[in-house]
Amino acid sequence: MNPGSTLRLHRLMLQDFRSYPRLDQEFSAKLVAIAGANGTGKTNLLEAISLLGPGRGLRAAKGAELGRRDGDQGLSWTVAGHFDGPLGPVTIGTGSEAGQDRRSFRLDGNAIRSQAELSSHAAALWLTPQMDRLFQEGASGRRKFLDRLVWAREPSHARDVAAFDSAMAQRNRLLAEGRRDARWLAALEDTMARHAVAAIAARRSAAGQLNTALAQGVAGQFPAARLELVCPIAAALAEQPALAVEETLRDGLAADRARDTAAGGARQGAHRTDLRMVLLPKEIPAELCSTGEQKALLVSTILAQAALVAGHRGFAPLLLLDEVAAHLDPGRRAALFGALAALPAQCFLTGTEPAPFEPLRGQAQLFAAIPGGLAEVADFPVPAPA
Repeated sequence: MNPGSTLRLHRLMLQDFRSYPRLDQEFSAKLVAIAGANGTGKTNLLEAISLLGPGRGLRAAKGAELGRRDGDQGLSWTVAGHFDGPLGPVTIGTGSEAGQDRRSFRLDGNAIRSQAELSSHAAALWLTPQMDRLFQEGASGRRKFLDRLVWAREPSHARDVAAFDSAMAQRNRLLAEGRRDARWLAALEDTMARHAVAAIAARRSAAGQLNTALAQGVAGQFPAARLELVCPIAAALAEQPALAVEETLRDGLAADRARDTAAGGARQGAHRTDLRMVLLPKEIPAELCSTGEQKALLVSTILAQAALVAGHRGFAPLLLLDEVAAHLDPGRRAALFGALAALPAQCFLTGTEPAPFEPLRGQAQLFAAIPGGLAEVADFPVPAPA
């Protein structure tokens, strides 16, 4: 693997996935634009692509929710992608049986034990219209947004977050049941402390690297942003060694058992991190920015992270940008297209109208979204494969 490696999805196949009875579509361009009315399956298509990397995809849906409906019955479904990847050509597949939440995965036709095996072959970052509310809603959405950025660069981050969540759930259950086994609780609190500090250290590192990249203009003409973690553990890591922070957190969890029993959950841990974003150079918090400025901040962050992932992992992640042109004025839209053309990443963009994609004529492959499928727009010249 080397920094010049690329990741390209050149064929996508769906069977009974969401609104698609069947799809077998080839893509030949680095930039792919899909235009169509609401309800024609554009987001479903991006979701299918997002499921071909580690994680639960851009909607975080359960497997049983993804099958096409036949009356009240959800069908078995499959998604498969043929990639030219950093390690060479590879086929990745996933799917689940009717009514089953658990997904299976295949790599070149062979079953794999865990999604972690996919991380060296594929990765994706995405923006969806639902993220436009990120700065008006609770901390959970912002924390998940940050974690997705970290996962794209450091797949092991997902294990730390999952291990912390699992240990916390077990501790909450023990406390709620009144089972005060000190040794058992201490073991769970040790697990929580170790994985919380590791997860928050990764978040802190990712935010710092993004800030540096954004200050250097990696996002092109998009506004620079500064990411800040609102998190006492992150603040402690700025001043103390990780082992000392772990010890303090273990002691704090032990001291909080009575308080956490009454509250029904842990007061301290990785689940309390919040993300704050500031628009530079105005120094305006994102929650006070206009809708267009908030969208621009998210776009600039995704573009910067794509560049960082490419440098760190040797290949750029796929970019899935759903209705990304919404709330962007023509100037920022042109800046976005320019930045995407400069990145090594393959990008899939959707919109309700083809007109906003006109500046991509000669650079992108354009499709019209129709119920259950795609129709390539013949008068939108397709570039030669990169």
